[in-house]
Amino acid sequence: MLGTARAWVEGWAAARLMPEPVEVPWGLRIDIGRPDQMVRHVLLDADPGAARELIASVTEPTTCVKAFLPGAEMRPWFSSGWEPVESCFLMAVDLRPARVHVPDGYRVTVEAAGDMTCVRVLDADGRVAASGRTGRAGSARAFDQIVTEPAHQRRGLGTVVMGTLTEAALDEGARTGVLGATDQGRALYEALDWKVLAPLDGFAYRPVAR
Repeated sequence: MLGTARAWVEGWAAARLMPEPVEVPWGLRIDIGRPDQMVRHVLLDADPGAARELIASVTEPTTCVKAFLPGAEMRPWFSSGWEPVESCFLMAVDLRPARVHVPDGYRVTVEAAGDMTCVRVLDADGRVAASGRTGRAGSARAFDQIVTEPAHQRRGLGTVVMGTLTEAALDEGARTGVLGATDQGRALYEALDWKVLAPLDGFAYRPVAR
């Protein structure tokens, strides 16, 4: 699973046009530089001692630490200044050709920038009804930000996005898909034969101002 976990981190950063992850003793670090998340650490080695050492060194608010573990198992590592982030699941699939059926009244666009590919489903007025993207990580692609707007839900547009991204990935020679799924998104991916490999939980440093 370690290779899949690493592919997810690298592909996630590519999909969001973030800096490349940096190797650190406990795993990978991404310098995001946004007010809502300055730095993200992903623990590839679940050694509690190394995790506690990292967490004790954090001083930058909105730093996030994630690991492929249940949140309850990680909670003792963190002080009261840390808050849990949304629980997710690491999922993967062997990519296979997809039959994409676009409902009447919609059209699909595909754009690429570097290691990122973005798919949008547009309605008859040209507004975005659904979208998603992938990031390259070797022979894997990390699927990310798969969203269907509320007014267009329950029309199969999420499946259209996933299928189109899959076809684009296969055209580039990719063999594996990886993603971090929320509870809400997990059902869509499981219906498309994705498998859960591990929990993906984390905490963000948000100290209370004094």
